[in-house]
Amino acid sequence: MASTPALHFDAVDLDRDGTSVLRGVDLTVGPDEWWIVLGPNGSGKTTMFQLASGYLFPTRGSVEILGYRLGSVDVRQLRERIGLVSAAVAKMLVPSLTAAEVVMSARHGALEPWWHRYDEAERAKAHSLLAAAGFDAIADRPFGVLSEGERQQVLLARSLMVRPDLLLLDEPAAGLDLGGRERLVARLGQLTMNPGSPPAVMITHHVEEIPVGATHALLLREGRVVAAGPIVETLTDGAVSTTFGLRLRLRHHEGRWSCRAA
Repeated sequence: MASTPALHFDAVDLDRDGTSVLRGVDLTVGPDEWWIVLGPNGSGKTTMFQLASGYLFPTRGSVEILGYRLGSVDVRQLRERIGLVSAAVAKMLVPSLTAAEVVMSARHGALEPWWHRYDEAERAKAHSLLAAAGFDAIADRPFGVLSEGERQQVLLARSLMVRPDLLLLDEPAAGLDLGGRERLVARLGQLTMNPGSPPAVMITHHVEEIPVGATHALLLREGRVVAAGPIVETLTDGAVSTTFGLRLRLRHHEGRWSCRAA
């Protein structure tokens, strides 16, 4: 029997204020797959992220998350099984919390650690997740004074605190300098190559942010899917040029992607 997809969009439309944002979107994320959703501003990527995390419902079609159809499941319980890396989460965090507290508080789906008890094993796990990314030195620093790159590493560690069944990343490298981006992409590459990591969907504008080991890609333009499938078959000059409305040339070298105008 085939495994239940981690995420499944079936002919999904989403309308807002009479405007079609997504049209006929299909997506199936298998248990061992790491998907990249790539497209320009306004293409509907963030809307897909909100649907995948249970914060929006489709106008037509269906969305199934971890085998449960939106509209027939308590999304509050479902969200406890999803790891989120998003600027929206960062904006809700108390700046005075330490990096380790930000990570640890995810254990109970909280934004602050004050209302729950944490044992030494949970504290140690928070530190070990930061250490795995090479950022254990910032564990006791306030979240509010960290650099953008450090914050993204903390948010990624936080998303892994509860051993999620699905990982969703919304432009995790946005706003990072070159060093911060490369450190984050390297950490993401570690996760894609780890058999114990959850399936994932990562939204981005830039092929340079795609980590080594990403398995599939979906290209989105004006709310419609341009192409979707295994990444080496989907990321072609023609498909990416159509997606961004510009003649582009891709290069794939040692597992990393780059792009320039033709």
